[in-house]
Amino acid sequence: MTRLAVIGGTGYAGGHIIEQAKAKGIDVVSYSRTRPETPIDGVEYRTGDFTDEKVASEIVADADVVVVTAAPRGDMLGRVETGTAQLADLAAASGTRLFVVGGAGSLRAYEGGPLVFDTEGFPEPVQPEAREAARMLDALRERGDDLDWCYISPAAGFGSFAPGEARGTYRTGGDVLVTDEAGESFISGADFGLAIADEVATPAHRGTRFTVAY
Repeated sequence: MTRLAVIGGTGYAGGHIIEQAKAKGIDVVSYSRTRPETPIDGVEYRTGDFTDEKVASEIVADADVVVVTAAPRGDMLGRVETGTAQLADLAAASGTRLFVVGGAGSLRAYEGGPLVFDTEGFPEPVQPEAREAARMLDALRERGDDLDWCYISPAAGFGSFAPGEARGTYRTGGDVLVTDEAGESFISGADFGLAIADEVATPAHRGTRFTVAY
């Protein structure tokens, strides 16, 4: 059975990934700095700071796949980037697959267009977080073939502010924002979690970034 470690498992993205992965029969362990308010049955919850080298080593040694969902905001601004780089080195050495969940900001707004975070109206307070997430993608792309990785950008409309409902379906894309017929880019928490759980169970993206939306 595949063993999945979710960093940030008590957060919005991490919680949905855990729920969907567990439903697929994947063995899941969650790492976060706090305990969950509502634990999911059968999930092992551990507390710790993944930027600590000892904790990071334990995470990688105990998993087949590691998913980083920690957001570079607040006191984690700057630390997620360095912590993920450390995890990447450890994962490369152990043969562990590494997933990094970033934002939509580094996607192209449309084919041949600007990056989303360079478009008019992108929230200025989100820029530091979006730029750090983009640098994390660049760092993964600059690696050789020593690391089995993928980077996932959710739709522009993704977050606890708009949880949506589970449809049991989704679409994937590459480096361009995926939109529906009305030009909207959205994915519910549940279906984003489903997309990641599917990627864990049946790898389809290696050494690349993909995006998930309806």
